[in-house]
Amino acid sequence: MRAARLIKMVLLLQSRPAMTAAELARELEVSERTVTRDAQALSEAGVPVYAERGRAGGYRLVGGYRTRLTGLARGEAEALFLSGVPGALREMGLEDTASAARLKVSAALLPSLRDASRTAAQRFHLDAPNWFREPETPELLPAVADAVWDDRRVAARYRRGEEDVVRELEPYGLVLKAGVWYLCARVAQETGDGPFRVYRIDRFTAVGAGEGNFERDEDFDLPAFWAERAEQFARSILRAEVVVRLSADGVRRLPYAVDAPAAREALEAAGAPDAEGWVTVTLPVESEEVAHEQLRGLGPEVEVLAPVALRGRFARDAGRLAGLYGG
Repeated sequence: MRAARLIKMVLLLQSRPAMTAAELARELEVSERTVTRDAQALSEAGVPVYAERGRAGGYRLVGGYRTRLTGLARGEAEALFLSGVPGALREMGLEDTASAARLKVSAALLPSLRDASRTAAQRFHLDAPNWFREPETPELLPAVADAVWDDRRVAARYRRGEEDVVRELEPYGLVLKAGVWYLCARVAQETGDGPFRVYRIDRFTAVGAGEGNFERDEDFDLPAFWAERAEQFARSILRAEVVVRLSADGVRRLPYAVDAPAAREALEAAGAPDAEGWVTVTLPVESEEVAHEQLRGLGPEVEVLAPVALRGRFARDAGRLAGLYGG
């Protein structure tokens, strides 16, 4: 533990002209007294750490000292590619690994380039979760992430409806979608020609070691698989249809009111506008209830033609609105 901290301290000092004891204590998550002891230990080990007193003082490396501890380990290099998603790194238990990798890269750069990480962080930031949603980290995510990195089988228990199901899985990849973590995996007994499946990590109730490692299918493309599966899922839940008329403004706003793929499909198949400039479309929807909630947002820019029951709902809504605002 202390050895890793001493290495990190050297890398921090190598990547910056100087740092105060308070700054080092904050970065290393220790007290300033511990920083003083660590600096003394480095000096005794031959690392030329120099302390300057006074308001502008601090710790620095003397004589252009360069450590040779800048080679990236495989795990650090992999984590570095995820460093633009700090929340995801933290949830997978890779925050310290990525921090060490960034320090090594920073220490290896020319002095004129050492502010690159700071300038990039000030210009680009990814905030994955949805609005108005408090993100929750699944308790078993780090264990699953470790298995994904190591191509190691896991024995997983997960909730499916009202029951728990146990499967031995070959975990291929993790996806963070709108703040929710998913695992793309194969059931171990179906290796070779078995389908890849998707599991929500927050539905796992237990994750243990499986029977060793598995041989990864090199043809598996995680981004392509997820894009195809996401499109299939979005289309699969649209099991009903409604027929509506839309004004020009309704046509423009439809993709923001309903599922975008459904709106695109409906508008692409629509005919020419009628004499009043309205367009009639057949819209795939999840259910009449969902369609009622979604289409209400279009207000007077949509008229429901079918089914009759849904048209009746909107007629009742219109009657209530007229009662409220008729005076």
